[in-house]
Amino acid sequence: MRQKLAVSKSYAGLPQALGAYAVWCLFPLYFALLHDVAPFEVVAWRLLFTLPFCLAVILVMRQGAALWTVLTTPRIVGALALSGLFIGTNWLTYVIAVVDGHVLAASLGYYINPLVNVLAGTIFLHEKLTRRQWIAVSLAAIGVALLAQGALETLGISLLMAVSFSAYGLIRKLVPVDALTGLTVETILLLVPGLGLLAWQLSTPQGLMMGTSLRLDLLLACAGPLTAVPLMLFASAARRLDFSVLGFIQFVTPTGLFLLSIFYFGEPLRPIQLVCFAFIWTAIAVFCWDILSRRKSA
Repeated sequence: MRQKLAVSKSYAGLPQALGAYAVWCLFPLYFALLHDVAPFEVVAWRLLFTLPFCLAVILVMRQGAALWTVLTTPRIVGALALSGLFIGTNWLTYVIAVVDGHVLAASLGYYINPLVNVLAGTIFLHEKLTRRQWIAVSLAAIGVALLAQGALETLGISLLMAVSFSAYGLIRKLVPVDALTGLTVETILLLVPGLGLLAWQLSTPQGLMMGTSLRLDLLLACAGPLTAVPLMLFASAARRLDFSVLGFIQFVTPTGLFLLSIFYFGEPLRPIQLVCFAFIWTAIAVFCWDILSRRKSA
């Protein structure tokens, strides 16, 4: 009975994690509708529109007291300021990579991130992987290494994206605050950088696209809930799942992005990508086999 409860508890946040990664898979469809908007403006509106959405949910769920408790606890605010810094760094690195034409480096970051999460879980949280899980991690590492060979010059961008998001997840796992309250505090702390990005974009020749058409205004306003919902699901999953498991199933996102790029956007498939994904999909299969076997034995 204890073993069964332990196995069930270790995967309690699996639906939330899969939900977050599924939403992130669909982000290219949303950003494709904003091709006329400068990437930095999109990031700024993501920051600014996430806050009112979170505050509205706080009001509806009557969690104002919990929010005030966190805001008056310097230790938690400091930790959330750090996690906000990491997620902001992740977003900006992605935008800079795309603007500079390093799309491969940005996508590679999503493949490296699960491996960084597994490493962080074993080092900082002393999580132990089963033999089958180590086999899965090794197969995934081989696949990612093959993909990284073609992007050694921009590997620093990929590593920064991977490490920043892994650090964000690790902090959110350790900080004793619920997903909604934590994200609300993070967006409050990121309000000033968001306004700074808007001011910078306003000074450029292109200026701001907000206010030029109702369609664009509505799309940019949707950046708030589209940012908040998966991050809340992710933070909730981080509190419940083993960090190694949370990281490994993140391969769902780059796999979804890969399928979208091939079947929706019509991008060509390179042989090295196919070999990489063969290793990763085999690794996912081994990982799922381990989860199902443990549940069955329990």
